[in-house]
Amino acid sequence: MTTRSEPTLDGQAVQAMAAERLSVLDKALPASAAGLTTAEFLATGPRLSSFMTPVMTLDDSALEANVAAMAQWCADRGVELAPHGKTTMSPVLWDRQIRSGAWGVTLATASQVRVGVHFGVRRIQLANALVDPGALHWLAQAMTEHPDLEVLTWADSPGTIDAMERALTDVPVPRPIPVLVELGAAGGRTGARTVEEATAVAERIAASPVLRVAGVSGYEGALAHDSSAQSLARVRTYLQDMAALHDRIETAGHYPPDGAVYVTAGGSAYFDVVAEVLAPLAGGRTHVVVRAGAATIHDDGFYTGITPFTRDPEHHYQLRSAMHTWARVVSRPEPGLALLDAGKRDVPFDEGLPVPQLVAAELGAPARPLADATITAVNDQHAFLRISPDSDLRVGDVVRLGLSHPCTAFDKWRWIPVLAGDSDDPPVVDLIRTYF
Repeated sequence: MTTRSEPTLDGQAVQAMAAERLSVLDKALPASAAGLTTAEFLATGPRLSSFMTPVMTLDDSALEANVAAMAQWCADRGVELAPHGKTTMSPVLWDRQIRSGAWGVTLATASQVRVGVHFGVRRIQLANALVDPGALHWLAQAMTEHPDLEVLTWADSPGTIDAMERALTDVPVPRPIPVLVELGAAGGRTGARTVEEATAVAERIAASPVLRVAGVSGYEGALAHDSSAQSLARVRTYLQDMAALHDRIETAGHYPPDGAVYVTAGGSAYFDVVAEVLAPLAGGRTHVVVRAGAATIHDDGFYTGITPFTRDPEHHYQLRSAMHTWARVVSRPEPGLALLDAGKRDVPFDEGLPVPQLVAAELGAPARPLADATITAVNDQHAFLRISPDSDLRVGDVVRLGLSHPCTAFDKWRWIPVLAGDSDDPPVVDLIRTYF
């Protein structure tokens, strides 16, 4: 892996993003930001206390440390990183990852790929089948406009290839579109269910005039949801099948004689097992690519409990949550209960409810730990905070919440302030724009 010191995004696209005017319609931003560009707003020296609640924030030092830890882990194991950009849909954060050595960015839909291409990402893995005719026409045009653009797509059946070829009939394709053969497993998500079926897909791609076999892909996260020995064994067996598929395709001569070959797996829960099983395949033109997207942000919930770094006995690598949401107490209707002004529209809840961590009299005021408190439910715009009956929590107090699952946290926010330093009222050093 090489470390890039210069920004990798398209300069004009970044300038256009920076020139976008903030508005009173933007959630949580202070009224004083209305009409300003992000640069103009940041020049006013805003701090956490400038914002309205609820507000989701990012910790700049945690972002940098997490990006560096993941880059070092990949380098130490000889694998590449294509972090899943759907987690944040933030080109600025993608750029941080690429500058730290990431191969490129993984995305999940054609619309997300358009965002990536617009902002100058030139190596993209689309972790999905691409069979929409309009999207394929757009991709062919984008490949013509950008000779250095490489978008890898997935296919798990000959029917996928049939659909792609139908859509590309009479459409100029400047070079064959690289397609990864997706292997699945019984009870999983997409993907051919056997190595034999997947090999037939590779044979079909190799015969296509507009496609080429670019490697093997899979998603082990659909097969397990914890770090028990049984789950790890199931993941390991699946990855061994992926390696066997790669060997079959290579032996059968379905890979083109030149060009890179990719073997890719690895969400944010089992990338250690991916490296254990698949890293030996790396070498020559074969690249082993993991796609961990949540590691940059991490969390205080699901990924804290399952990240492979907790399985490292020597704790060489560490991640810490870079995201929190601040919510205000708006009601104390009965002893032992407080209602906060953050709900399903503001915080993730699919992989565990938020965790109360700190409380302050006001946003940016000195905070103290909030003990014996639990979020038990969230409505659209409220969170139920259960506390001890004699708690002195008051209406107007502000609670910092730890969050679980960044993939369903970022999609609730258009602008996210990035905080620097560890003061009670840290300065805002950036505003992260998302494109969901």
